[in-house]
Amino acid sequence: MPAQQLAQTRPGARGAVLMNGCVPPEEFGTPWPAGVPLQVHTRAGDELGDADVAQQVVAAVDGAQLFLYPGDRHLFADDSLPDFDATAAALLEQRVHEFLDRVG
Repeated sequence: MPAQQLAQTRPGARGAVLMNGCVPPEEFGTPWPAGVPLQVHTRAGDELGDADVAQQVVAAVDGAQLFLYPGDRHLFADDSLPDFDATAAALLEQRVHEFLDRVG
């Protein structure tokens, strides 16, 4: 969760992409900063990815995006692991590139 913590607590963050899970913003003692875009990517059936928490976070952050990928394997975008899913990873990569183009 270091990426989420930095995006929430470090002034000047221009956006955040959270993969494979997130925590409620209150965990870091501050709400999500106004104007900081957020994208969350996780698998719908991944217990470690906490899709229900991700849905709550995205609902509380104006303009945030949640992408739920089918399946239950956790680190699906890491091609060095058995959980790798090439189709889902390619879609995640495309969405992250679009996000970076928008906020960059």
